[in-house]
Order: sequence, then C-alpha cells, then structure tokens
Amino acid sequence: MPYDFTLTAIIHATPQAVYDTWLSSRGHSAMTGGKARQSASPGASVMAWDSYIHGKNLELKPGKRIVQSWRTSKFADDAPDSKITVTLTPVKSGTKLTLKHSSVPDGHTSYEQGGWQKSYFEPMQHYFAHKKRIKPHAVKKHVAKKSVKKKAAKKTSARRAAKKAKKK
Repeated sequence: MPYDFTLTAIIHATPQAVYDTWLSSRGHSAMTGGKARQSASPGASVMAWDSYIHGKNLELKPGKRIVQSWRTSKFADDAPDSKITVTLTPVKSGTKLTLKHSSVPDGHTSYEQGGWQKSYFEPMQHYFAHKKRIKPHAVKKHVAKKSVKKKAAKKTSARRAAKKAKKK
C-alpha cells in the first residue's frame, strides 16, 4: 500500500533562488551532483539523478511551490507515479523547504530514511553555502548593464553594415 511522508530542511538561499535552481537543468545538476533535465513550464517532463528519476511538472508557483510526479527506475512497472510537493517558505536564515512525498510504493522507505537528506537536502545546503552571493539589486544592475551593452553592440553593428553598403 502506498504511503506519504513529509520532511523539512533549511536552505540558506531565498525561496526564489531555490525554486529557480530546482527547475533549471544546469542548476539542478550542479545542486545535486546528478545529471538533470528540468523545466519551469507546467506539464513539462523532468528527469534527475542521471535518469534514475523521471516525472512531470504538475503545478508551479514561482518562488513558493513545485509539484512534480516522480518515479524512479526501481518502481515496479505497474506502480503509479509518486508525487512530490516542495513548499518554499521564507525564514530568517533563508528558506524552509517542506517536502511532501506522496503515493510512495511499498518497499521504498529509503527515500524517507535518508535518501532525500543525502541526495537533495545536504547537497543543496552545500551548493547554496558555497554559491557566490549576489544581492538582488546588484543582479538588476548587472542585467541592465548587459541590456545596454547589447543594444549598443547592435547599433554599432548596424552602423558598420550601413557603411559597408555605402562603399559598394
């Protein structure tokens, strides 16, 4: 008979940073150490831990909640997918991540008894503790500078093309 369990962890990052990293293939891979294919699109297929886990985005609320169907390569063929609900709550030290894993097939207790902690929570804590911290206002300035530089480069390129056309 399938069962449900809930686990929590404190991650030293903003809820939005955790959300964005979880749903980025590159970020998820870097955060967990296993190859991942993730997406921030509802209904998109997802994969984690070098194809050990497959699923689909069921519900996404930016910076707040991720709901995905999950099945591992160890699930019996006739077992239904399990479901994870990741709730991200801001706390003084970062984010309280609450993970509810539901409809877990019989015999798969290792996920509750250390699997999530070892494969997700501990690597996430390490990843965010060592990730270069950029203040939100600095990110906005950085993005704005890049945008201005791109626009200037496009104008310069257009001017060069016009000059070449006049010479011919």
